[in-house]
Amino acid sequence: MITVNDNTYIVDQPVLPDFLVCRQSESHKGTYGHALLVAGSYGKMGAAVLAARACLRMGVGLLTVHVPRRGVDIMQVAVPEAMLSIDEDEFRFTHQFTAGELERYSAIGAGPALGTESGDALRVLLQASAGKPLVLDADALNMVAQMEDGLDLVRRHALSAHTILTPHAKEFERLFGKFDNSDLRLQFQRQISQKIGAAIVYKGHQSKITSQVGDLYINTTGNPGMATAGSGDVLTGIILSILAQNKDNQCNTAMCAVLGVWIHGKSGDIAVEKQQKYSLIASDIVKNLQFLFIDNE
Repeated sequence: MITVNDNTYIVDQPVLPDFLVCRQSESHKGTYGHALLVAGSYGKMGAAVLAARACLRMGVGLLTVHVPRRGVDIMQVAVPEAMLSIDEDEFRFTHQFTAGELERYSAIGAGPALGTESGDALRVLLQASAGKPLVLDADALNMVAQMEDGLDLVRRHALSAHTILTPHAKEFERLFGKFDNSDLRLQFQRQISQKIGAAIVYKGHQSKITSQVGDLYINTTGNPGMATAGSGDVLTGIILSILAQNKDNQCNTAMCAVLGVWIHGKSGDIAVEKQQKYSLIASDIVKNLQFLFIDNE
């Protein structure tokens, strides 16, 4: 980590937590967390598959994916390592989770390809998941943007547990409005992270991560080949896995986000050592996660 000034850092090589670089001899799958991923809708189950595979490849002990009924066969075949929570609806996320149902999970991720008609269910999830580390991406962010009190719901959740938002440029705009230039946007990003108490990842070239105290982290990994469908879903799975394994709080909220973004980009960089950037697809990022920490074994 290179310090630019008191609250700006360039992420060249983050310090990796123990749970990512070594496995205890006397451990079991429960040692490494149980993640819940709420993702996918009819015709868009690929996003759930990509996020689930990334979450598992990053080392989470257990993963449950909540999917609509029409997505069950796809997930069971594509990701046999994952367990399923099955929605009452055929096509989309409608289930209203209770705090009791969520008690078993170490962390929760929501958003990839949910569609934007599940606002009521998402509202309940945000309220019921108090105390659970949470990453919100994609359509979860779009639905928060549609709610009059959406950011207040996020703020209240962030008071209870690690909370990370991962918008790309358009999702950031829907949540927070347009800005005349990137400097103003970045200044606002710092301020809103402080206001709602969540880490925000502005995805793109040299992704920018802001913390609850307004610190800025500029990522240095990644390449243009990662500008491809599903890349953001992979990032959601990676961050969710880190949150679920971070049960002893080795990493604060911002560091969970910083690590996820750096690892995501580094895996993409490893992928393009073997192929051209134009041919990179999101699945390649997942496949190359396995090569990240070989030197640390």
